[in-house]
Amino acid sequence: MKKIVFILFYLSVVVSVAAQQSKVQRLPFIDQRRFHFGFSVGTHIQDLALRHTGAVTEDGETWFAEVPSFSPGFNVGLVGDLYLCNYFDLRFTPTLFFGDKTVELREENSDTRQKVNLKSTYIMMSVDLKYRAKRLNNYCPYLLLGVAPTIDISKKKNDLLRLDTYDTYLEVGVGCDVYLSFFKLIPELKFCIGLSDVLRHDRNDLVDPLDIKYSQAIKKALSRLVVLSFYFE
Repeated sequence: MKKIVFILFYLSVVVSVAAQQSKVQRLPFIDQRRFHFGFSVGTHIQDLALRHTGAVTEDGETWFAEVPSFSPGFNVGLVGDLYLCNYFDLRFTPTLFFGDKTVELREENSDTRQKVNLKSTYIMMSVDLKYRAKRLNNYCPYLLLGVAPTIDISKKKNDLLRLDTYDTYLEVGVGCDVYLSFFKLIPELKFCIGLSDVLRHDRNDLVDPLDIKYSQAIKKALSRLVVLSFYFE
């Protein structure tokens, strides 16, 4: 009986594997096109990696800052894909990001707190190298590595903290091409790491000059994004 069960199990595995291998592929030649285009929608969260100076003001105050929570934003973009070879594509994905982040400033001794809401509207011009694994029927996972020059076009005046307009991100991501009947649906998770200090330290625009203590408390602010996108190609 055990031998019969083992044989039946073995045959079922062989049949299922054979069926999987013989499954009809949708859009079999879409990846071999020299160029193809699409669009994306998704969500993201914004963060700041903050380093502090430990500066003490004339009143004996020492301030620290953190981003205590995250709120999801919205992003929409376009994609242009250049086929290089069977495993590599070069992708250009200009994307518009709408979102914000809240920085909480805390005084060490009195525990006095200030909150600053920093709204950002980014135009991110991502250029990525996409490494695709071998396609398995109608699925193809991939890895992504690239850079993204970015412009923040939001208006900012007299905030306690102010961020620079320009930044450049290093991007690392994973995703999977899902081949449907008429197009590819591609879920992608991407991590974006800012490479430059985005905090504006020179604050001649402040209404109250004493508010400079908040900027002086932060030595460096590096931007971070986690982006979940759905591409339609």
